[in-house]
Amino acid sequence: MPKRKTLSTATAESAPVNASVPPPNLGLDEPKPQPPKRRASQRKAPQPTAASSNPNENRNILDAPEALRASPDADGNDAPINLGKAGIDVKMDVKEEDESSLSELSDTTEPPRPKRAPSRGKAAREVKKRVLSEESKRAVPCAKLKNGSIDVQTPQFLDPEAEGDEDADEEEIQAALSRPPPVNSDYLPLPWNGRLGYACLCTYLRFSNPPVFSSRTCRIASILENRHPLSKPNEPPHATKNRPDKEQPANIARGQAFVESLGKANARDIVKMLRWNDRYGIKFLRLSSEMFPFASHPEYGYKLAPFVSEELAEAGRVAAKLGHRLTTHPGQYTQLGSPRQPVIDNAIRDLNYHAELLDLLKLPPQQDRDAVMVLHLGGVFGDKQATLDRFRENYATLPENVKKRIVLENDDVSWSVHELLPLCEELNIPMVLDFHHHNIIFDASQIREGTKDIVDLFPRILATWKRKNITPKMHYSEPTPSAITARQRRKHSPRVATLPPCPPNMDLMIEAKDKEQAVFELMRTFKLPGYDTFNDMIPHVRKDDNKPVPMPKKKTQKKKAKKVKGEDNDLNEAEEANESAEDPVQRVLPEDEVGMGGPERRVYWPPGMEHWLRPVKKVIKPREPKSGIDADEKLAPAQKKEKAANASKEGANAEEEVYANGIKGEDEEEAALATPTPRSKRAKAPAKPRTEAATSRKGGQSAKRIDMPSMSDKDGKDEEVDPEQPLPKKAKVNSVAKTTAKRQSRRAKKINYAEDGEDG
Repeated sequence: MPKRKTLSTATAESAPVNASVPPPNLGLDEPKPQPPKRRASQRKAPQPTAASSNPNENRNILDAPEALRASPDADGNDAPINLGKAGIDVKMDVKEEDESSLSELSDTTEPPRPKRAPSRGKAAREVKKRVLSEESKRAVPCAKLKNGSIDVQTPQFLDPEAEGDEDADEEEIQAALSRPPPVNSDYLPLPWNGRLGYACLCTYLRFSNPPVFSSRTCRIASILENRHPLSKPNEPPHATKNRPDKEQPANIARGQAFVESLGKANARDIVKMLRWNDRYGIKFLRLSSEMFPFASHPEYGYKLAPFVSEELAEAGRVAAKLGHRLTTHPGQYTQLGSPRQPVIDNAIRDLNYHAELLDLLKLPPQQDRDAVMVLHLGGVFGDKQATLDRFRENYATLPENVKKRIVLENDDVSWSVHELLPLCEELNIPMVLDFHHHNIIFDASQIREGTKDIVDLFPRILATWKRKNITPKMHYSEPTPSAITARQRRKHSPRVATLPPCPPNMDLMIEAKDKEQAVFELMRTFKLPGYDTFNDMIPHVRKDDNKPVPMPKKKTQKKKAKKVKGEDNDLNEAEEANESAEDPVQRVLPEDEVGMGGPERRVYWPPGMEHWLRPVKKVIKPREPKSGIDADEKLAPAQKKEKAANASKEGANAEEEVYANGIKGEDEEEAALATPTPRSKRAKAPAKPRTEAATSRKGGQSAKRIDMPSMSDKDGKDEEVDPEQPLPKKAKVNSVAKTTAKRQSRRAKKINYAEDGEDG
């Protein structure tokens, strides 16, 4: 494989910033119509292209990490969806290029990459030891250290796939175990007439073929690479054969066209997700914040209008027709109370991006008011009162279309309900109650852990929504069963076991790792509306995908018999009819039916069985080497040499053992026959074990013989004798013959002493 070319520096004259270059035809604007039928003999294997929106084909497209988690505000402890367990290759090598000095951006530099920590050796052990020592200093997140400072910016070094077994101090565990037990309410909001929802991603659609999800993202390196034209401009892009040529000048418009194509694909898939949810009784969806990659980036950011206005408007029309609620949830780094101005600027850009996304949906008035942006207050930064003051100041500077959509949520790190509710009442901001967060961070002097006491604050919380005529919403999730400490309990469980004591007409967002499957679990448990609309999946079987038809095996052509001239045409027509009947034909599903569960609606998979979503992986076992010449031919020269040496060594050992015991096989028998013995002393030596014997001609004594018809019996018949009877003494003579036979030459003449002509 030829070495990949290095990135060249583009000059300002060759690639001006304001140059208008038409974006390349990426093949993502319009879906290609599929033929009604296809045959295996006519099918060609699809070639992955660099412009494909399928992450299974295009390695530049990644899954947004926030969409894979139960909640976008979760930290590194919250385990995302395990795509690898479900059969998706999550270890695809995404090409990372070196820093590019694109001259069309005067002050543009690619963000520095952190140094990779060593994975082996003494350095790796020292890093691990230092990390564990830093983690042991923190009893709970954002707690005070021994020196009195607040640990807020320390990154998490825990495994996001760990199942709640993070290391914790013994004091922290003892304190968690000795805390007062939670007091939960026994009220269930039944009969239920509210709306249940999930966040960002539908697991069933994500693993369909082709995948349907709205959180495709990429890396900045991919944007920079696609600024260069293709090496073959007149041919479609290809992942390996037709890639961007970095020796040619770069242009921003090309890279922008690439990232916009991902956003369009994400926006188009919203319609599919809404129709799928409506089919199974789900009418509440949180849109992914990473639907448009780097839209709020300070350098690579962009406006959504007009390039995606039509796709978002179509999604809004479908949501309005079906009566669905759409919301968003900016991440945990969107903080208006930070003391750092760059953080404030990034937060404002991110809020403007989310507001533009919701505005372009063009929803009806009530649904537009219900399309809110859930926000956290953020860290405390050493002084909660100063943080509240900064939030008030920055909130006042926001545009009106952003302020009308912001709602605040209590978190599981710093801000409790009692601290957040007065601020919401002061600034006329609706408050979202998260039951899971409340059980971790609460004011123990005013309320107890659990769901019972928080019910007393429902009137004040619901009043913050009614002032703006917005439909209230709440969040519910549960910690993992193995969680003990406050840090471990922050991790969301894959599914929830019960409903919170909320009003029965509440819009309830279920923040769980299994997404829509957690909603299905609640529907089945409490027989909620829609529980009878879905059925269990057949493991690894999906009948709602347009899978490629397997190519038929080529059959060996048999010799045809000679045909009569008049019958040639009839025979040819019969053969063509048989070939067309054997050619497999698959019905191509319409686009509206792909991924919808089929007529049997098999879309539910039990807990822990996400691998049911994908076909069984074929494990190719190595063939066992055949015995004989074929096996020897497959051996390497060194193996053949070793095998020959072992064989010769075994043969030499066997030969030495034979000669040591004084046995030489057939040579001894031949020598024994060559030695004449007197007739009177002649005896028949036992040759082989047998079951039949014959008596001697004169004495009538029994002796063992070879199993052959006797020629010396008087009556010509064999007599059976006891094989355990001792041999006659005459048989000892044969032993002398054996001893003398050792001195006989192999060339000794063989003499036959058979008594021919004697009477039986």
